[in-house]
Amino acid sequence: MNTDTTPPTPPVTDRAAWQAELDALRVREKAHTHEGDAIAAARRRLPMVAVDPTITLVGPSGPVTLLDVFEGRRQLVAYFHAWWPGHDAAGQCEGCTFFNGQVRELSYLHSRDVTYATFCKGPYAESVRYRDFMGWEMPWYSVRNSAEALLAGRPVEMFYLVCYLRDGDRVFETYWTSGRGIEPMAPTEGLLDMTVYGRQELWEDSPAGWPQRWDAKNPEVWRTNGRPTSQWPRLAAGHSDDLGTGGR
Repeated sequence: MNTDTTPPTPPVTDRAAWQAELDALRVREKAHTHEGDAIAAARRRLPMVAVDPTITLVGPSGPVTLLDVFEGRRQLVAYFHAWWPGHDAAGQCEGCTFFNGQVRELSYLHSRDVTYATFCKGPYAESVRYRDFMGWEMPWYSVRNSAEALLAGRPVEMFYLVCYLRDGDRVFETYWTSGRGIEPMAPTEGLLDMTVYGRQELWEDSPAGWPQRWDAKNPEVWRTNGRPTSQWPRLAAGHSDDLGTGGR
């Protein structure tokens, strides 16, 4: 693992030669885009499975049903946010903070008749304080007592992204993913992939000597000085991270 602060750089060439190699790469990029389109087309053709629309979650006004969470729209995308009960803000899930925190402007989803909501596995009162500390504005619900029913039949994971469809008063699950499948939530990942040093994680195929400082399986990939990285600007701006838990 290279920790040198002055890593090597790519070889230098003239613009014509550089453009020729970029054009060759562009062919592969377009093929990748087209394959992604084909996968999305197959995803739209998946069957769906019925879900109990009366499953109860807890929101700002108390208990609500899964059907209520749609807010009258036809589709729902729900992110299942991990929670460590009794831990302070610094001890909360760095991966969920990284991914969920990058879903900001919801109007484009709403224009397609899609509601986005966070389904947090923690109790509502303390977990919504975390949302507010982070400056997030998405609808927030506690599924502490309903996650097992909503995620039935799946392996144990910290986070999930699940898509639902409403047909009148009936609710269906159309798609779910976890692991790297949730990367579309984080444009940061895609932007880093375009840079010369990439994500700087150990799994990446990079030239010898390229900086690779982080293990993707280590929480520190999303942490800085012991906290989820995006908490530091909130603290610097004077926002309280008190979740009412009394610490760890």
